[in-house]
Amino acid sequence: MSIYSAIIVLNMKRVVLISDNHSLKAPLEFVREKYSDYDYFLHCGDSELPKYMLGGFAAVCGNNDRYGEFPQNLVISIGEHQVYVTHGHRDFFMGKLEMLASRAKAKGCDIACFGHTHVPFDGTIDGVRLLNPGSAWHNRDGSPASYMLLTFDGGRVDAQLMRIPKNGFF
Repeated sequence: MSIYSAIIVLNMKRVVLISDNHSLKAPLEFVREKYSDYDYFLHCGDSELPKYMLGGFAAVCGNNDRYGEFPQNLVISIGEHQVYVTHGHRDFFMGKLEMLASRAKAKGCDIACFGHTHVPFDGTIDGVRLLNPGSAWHNRDGSPASYMLLTFDGGRVDAQLMRIPKNGFF
């Protein structure tokens, strides 16, 4: 190989992360259509919909999901990362996200995606990146409904908080 040629390996993965739509179908249809070329769709629980209505999403059970069709958590390999997906209602108490980070670490994960709080969050605790897309229905901090777009590129993970359009889905 000469100095004028190069080998490029693209290992980038794109993920839609959503949570807490509380039986609203439109936000899920919106992200499925808008990001149809994305690699993964992750739902952090409280869809309040049966599994067949979440086609294309890897989903977990939230405290309001009554169908018994979803696991409490998932561990997913994306690129160089192990991702713990949970709703969170059983993984932390009184806002103590250290508990969530500890659970993710115990499962060998360096990223934890969660919902439940209806408040977007992106932070790192004890080496675990914690990502909460907020609610696709109603955020409790007064901000517009939201979801996240994640880009996994080698060891790097970029998270972009997206707001659901003002005309929304209500």
